[in-house]
Amino acid sequence: MKSLMLLWQELAHELGERCGTSTTRDYQTVARRVEEEGFSFLTITLPQLCKDFERSLDNGCLDSRVFCSFKKKPKTGLPSFLWGFLSRIFDTSSGLLLDSPDIDSIHAVRQLTLLYSKVELPTTEKRLRQAMKGFINVEAEISQAEDSWSEAQVLDFERISGTVWNTVLREVNSTLYDEHRGPSDENVGWPFVYPKHGPGATADRLSGNEKFDVHEWPERLESVFPYLEYAVPNHRHHDRLCRVDFREPGTERPVRVIAVPKSMKSPRIIAIEPTAMQYMQQGVKDLLVGCIEADPVMGRIVGFSDQHVNREMAQKGSDDGSLATLDLSEASDRVSYSLVAMLTRRFPMIREAFDATRSRRADVRDEGILSLSKYASMGSALTFPVEAMVFTTVVFYGIEKALGRPLTSYDVKSMAGMVRVYGDDIIVPVEYVHSVVESLELFGFKVNSSKSFWTGKYRESCGREFYDGQDVSVVKVRRITNTGGKLDFPTSRQQHGAAIESFVMLRNNFYIHGCWRTAAWLDRKIDSLFGGLYPTIEVTYLSPEEGWGTRSPLLGRWSFLGYQAERTHLDYQKPLCLGYVAVSKIPPSLVSEIGALQKVLSQRGEEPFDDPTHLHRAGRPRAVRIKRVYESPA
Repeated sequence: MKSLMLLWQELAHELGERCGTSTTRDYQTVARRVEEEGFSFLTITLPQLCKDFERSLDNGCLDSRVFCSFKKKPKTGLPSFLWGFLSRIFDTSSGLLLDSPDIDSIHAVRQLTLLYSKVELPTTEKRLRQAMKGFINVEAEISQAEDSWSEAQVLDFERISGTVWNTVLREVNSTLYDEHRGPSDENVGWPFVYPKHGPGATADRLSGNEKFDVHEWPERLESVFPYLEYAVPNHRHHDRLCRVDFREPGTERPVRVIAVPKSMKSPRIIAIEPTAMQYMQQGVKDLLVGCIEADPVMGRIVGFSDQHVNREMAQKGSDDGSLATLDLSEASDRVSYSLVAMLTRRFPMIREAFDATRSRRADVRDEGILSLSKYASMGSALTFPVEAMVFTTVVFYGIEKALGRPLTSYDVKSMAGMVRVYGDDIIVPVEYVHSVVESLELFGFKVNSSKSFWTGKYRESCGREFYDGQDVSVVKVRRITNTGGKLDFPTSRQQHGAAIESFVMLRNNFYIHGCWRTAAWLDRKIDSLFGGLYPTIEVTYLSPEEGWGTRSPLLGRWSFLGYQAERTHLDYQKPLCLGYVAVSKIPPSLVSEIGALQKVLSQRGEEPFDDPTHLHRAGRPRAVRIKRVYESPA
């Protein structure tokens, strides 16, 4: 833990100097409480302090319910911890937010409390059981919400979904109808659903190229997307049907519910889909997303790939107070299948496609096989676009209630640029926020009060935070090593490849955020780890979505001051430096002749596969190793 504590101390000292305050006692408090409480003080207690702090910024004052885990100064609600920063933000006698709080101090409080909030370490067994129990409890809450809806509310939801999504869903429905009808002389170049396999795990434990020899196909899927049309190269291979296990609804393979690291406070619960389901979900998802993004209105309201729009709108809301940012808890797990059925009631082909590619049961640890009321958990390729459609409909349901009259297509069009949905990150005009929150809760969703803002000048969306129009986003440690219970930064190039890659990125993120003294402290650590082969590489602004970055594969220190080449490539005349790169090797994965043909014919676009060994190796790499090479620093 020594290196982790020293990083916190170095960062606190730099931020303290920037804000004109001492952090010596703050570090003493951290050291004492880590000694008493362990690493959870940094990963759970301090992030909770930040939530209280952000809520106080939004409320414009402190109250007795915040900062409960810390000793407070007499006659004030401010804690003694981080007093030097907080006293530049809140009035020390009344606890009210200052008229002009110090932006650097706001950033410093957030940075010091959130530094270790997202470390990817396994949580405790107790917290894991609680997370699994929460997954089950959500199912009961979905059923309760469905029982509470009146007939009038259901009809309003269906009507509003039609106003919002008719144009998009007509296009999707037409595509699916044309596909099932098949090509004809009058219908040349007809649209098609292009399924694909992802690199991740599946419920039937097929990996890599094995997925192209899938021998299990649900009957529900067969009725809409026949195996012979999608899982084999052509009808000539119809003999494979004899080896396929077509599963009836009662015998379908359930999704496998697992926990993956998110933070030490709670893991992320996801559901691993069967291969056949995941395969067809990808095809329907791409069709759906393509139609939404191509729509001139809904493409501006719903986002799937560009978070920059949400961030700009959050900054605007922070600056002028016109827009509210909302965040939902357990968003994916709370999307009722009934809502999806209501959304697609007038589009039978879409409804069939959504139902056929939806897993109806889940295998939950310690609970066995459960029937699902939700549409799909995180893990289904369709979860993200379908939940975005449902959230958007509910948002406009709330807007209609606030307007006090039926919603029109003109109302929807006028909201482009003011309403934005990216997953569970929702932005709405402040004048509608209370009605929207009520509508979300009516339909079974849980608005995360600690991450939703609309009264003050603080806003956050898609991983960026703003106060009074200023970016106060922070850098977070993502990976550390755990060797025999000893937590530390990586110390071995041979054993800690992935952690080293994250360690270098941590340094570079501090550099981009202006914490140059902290970056220099990390430079000394990394330089020692790399044995001096730690070159300076060029950093450039890649795009509004990606921000600052580099095109160099080298693990080096980013610098705005340029780089110094050691030699020049003889053939390409480009500069070269000796350093280390992160290399991940794709595991071996064989495929049958028919599976190989299916993979090649299902490749999208005109470009060939990047990897010439793709028929022999496929799937996600199992490890990252650090390799010394000459590469370009630019």
